[in-house]
Amino acid sequence: MLTQLDIQNIALIDRLNLEISQGLNVLTGETGAGKSIVIDSINAVLGERVSKDLIRAGKEKAIIEAVFQYDNKQIDEILEEAGIDCEDGNIILSREISLSGKNTCRINGRLVNVSMLKQIGELLLDIHGQHDNQSLLKTETHIELLDAFGGTAIEKYKSEYLELFSQYKSIKSRLQSLAGDKGEMARRMDMLNFQIEEIENARLKKGEDDILTTKRHTLANSEKIMNAIGKAYQLLNEGTDVGKSALYNSNKALQELTAVLKYDPELNSVSERLESVVYQLEDICGELRDKRESSEFNPDELMRIDERLDVITRLKRKYGNTIDEVLEFLDKSRAEYQELLQSENLIEELNKQLKELSKKLYESAEKLSIEREKAALILEKNITAELENLEMKNSIFKVNLTFNNVDMSFSKNGLNTVEFLISSNAGEPLKPLSKIASGGEMSRIMLAIKTILANVDAIPTLIFDEIDTGISGKAAQKVGEKLAYISKTHQVLCVTHLSQLACMADNHLYIEKYSDGENTYTTVKPLDHKGRVQEIARIIGGTDITPLALKHSEELLEAAECFKKKI
Repeated sequence: MLTQLDIQNIALIDRLNLEISQGLNVLTGETGAGKSIVIDSINAVLGERVSKDLIRAGKEKAIIEAVFQYDNKQIDEILEEAGIDCEDGNIILSREISLSGKNTCRINGRLVNVSMLKQIGELLLDIHGQHDNQSLLKTETHIELLDAFGGTAIEKYKSEYLELFSQYKSIKSRLQSLAGDKGEMARRMDMLNFQIEEIENARLKKGEDDILTTKRHTLANSEKIMNAIGKAYQLLNEGTDVGKSALYNSNKALQELTAVLKYDPELNSVSERLESVVYQLEDICGELRDKRESSEFNPDELMRIDERLDVITRLKRKYGNTIDEVLEFLDKSRAEYQELLQSENLIEELNKQLKELSKKLYESAEKLSIEREKAALILEKNITAELENLEMKNSIFKVNLTFNNVDMSFSKNGLNTVEFLISSNAGEPLKPLSKIASGGEMSRIMLAIKTILANVDAIPTLIFDEIDTGISGKAAQKVGEKLAYISKTHQVLCVTHLSQLACMADNHLYIEKYSDGENTYTTVKPLDHKGRVQEIARIIGGTDITPLALKHSEELLEAAECFKKKI
């Protein structure tokens, strides 16, 4: 939903900030006041082509900013892929147009190109009356709208079809990879064989690199270790040139204490602890002696460890960051090699599966097509009736549904293609919606389609710009009622010159033009009930607003409120 529109330096608009509400928003005003400028500005911020001539005279640049609320996973996916933050269902589109011809586009403050602005805009808003940005003019959307209109019946068959289609695509993909260029397959097998042999010959063991690294560290520092062991042994057991060993001194101290224990029994505890120290020192000296006698620096072993670590490092650099990853790569390579080795048998088996699946897929596509045919007939009938209500009595709406059973080109939509066709006058042939010349006629056709598809059309905001062209009286009343109906499920903006449409507004915006003697400006203001009565009376009677016109205006507003309460 469009919640706010900010326009700066566009044509007659100096600065304009519009707050757009839910429901039916109607824009009225004198001819030439600038209603089309608002629509042109919306078109511009949605990524449509725009001329620098739109910039207000005397200004260097123009800026349009639009704030939308949305609930659409497709938009979230587009924003996420582009690295743009999603702000809790709010999105801000902005576009700056300069006299130099430079366009600066942003989404949520991030610079984007104009094509992305258009891609997002097409999911947020439809403008009817000009042939730009109308989702219904894009044939590829017609099948989706038909399926949505068909409801649960089509959804059930489409879900079954898509499940089979997913399996079908998976098998086709495997076949394409297996049945590719024979030379490429041979080269791939040679490469796999080389990689498998290289890893297998290394005879890797999990955790081997950590163990070897620790051992290498010890060997590389063996001289330091031996020096430390020798010095420790000397200090504890042999003594130095300047003194006796720690073990000798400890024994001597123990002898001294033992000799006087009979005179001071309290020394028993100290003597026992010292005796324990002596025993521990003797054990430590024995271990250090054994270590000193058994250890020696072995440069050959250090070289062997370095060579082994080089092999492991090279394999990790090529096939994985760890030995576990290298071994996992080996398992995958073996599996792929065996698959390629048996590819001919596998291709035969997959082709058999594909043939059986194609049959099931065709049957599923047929069922889906039958349901679409049923939905198409109802849709044709309903939209043709709506067109008649909108005073297009000789119009015929047709859903052109085709079923391709020739080349079996399965797609996500089955074997169907769908295009909406229209004949708006008696004797005219059916033709695509995009071939309709009249803007007002196009808008009424779109209104009829939107009325029927109101509950399934995912685009939340609709703008009708030329919908009142060439209609009046009963037809105008019907158009107003349809707009009110659609606005229950969509946000609608409508530019109109007709009182029958204006009276249905939930939010009535009045556009006027004024001059200060030097410059001309366009402003927009929301109307309260009194203002609406005056404006609708002006639409009915022109500049001379009579009491009768005011009374008629009040009656129209009352009737409109009664109608809206019923829908």
